[in-house]
Amino acid sequence: MAKKAKKSTLDLIGISNFSRNGLETYKGEELVYFIVQPTNISVLSETNIGLKIQHLMQLLAVQPDIEIICSDARENFEYNKLSLARKAEKEDNLKVQLLLRKDMKFLDDIQLQMSTAREFMFCYRIPRKGSDQSFSVLNRLEKQINDQGFDCRRASKEDIKRFISRYFGHICEDPIDDVDGERMIKKWIIPD
Repeated sequence: MAKKAKKSTLDLIGISNFSRNGLETYKGEELVYFIVQPTNISVLSETNIGLKIQHLMQLLAVQPDIEIICSDARENFEYNKLSLARKAEKEDNLKVQLLLRKDMKFLDDIQLQMSTAREFMFCYRIPRKGSDQSFSVLNRLEKQINDQGFDCRRASKEDIKRFISRYFGHICEDPIDDVDGERMIKKWIIPD
């Protein structure tokens, strides 16, 4: 019976390494990410919202290969609320039930306040080319995005690591190591 080889997270999501501009994939392409500052449309008029939509449509017409990614920038409390609801159902003590329901309401309030904490990215796939050529393509793309009224910047390695960690449900504001335990090894092996 053959033993299955263990795969790393990078293998499972098809990423071979970080590149100068983003991520390299096993398919021979590079994924480049642009962080887009969100616009609070709740304060815009209907006409301005229509213009924003039109600008996005124009951008996608000019660059149809752009992928749009939206992610919560904060934690989701659904599992916590579900757990509190289950405990409240099983609880016989009315005072404890009331406290559990207040905790659920508190989590609802927090989640509502953080519902605007979204992060948006555009992803652009480029075949591996000479670095000079891809650099000019990416500069032109960034200019096109900004010309359509979107405030964007190219994502750094740290931005990409943070975004991927959120995708996998790990919300961490601390810097993320390239290799698990890297900081601890440096701390113990290479003392200050």
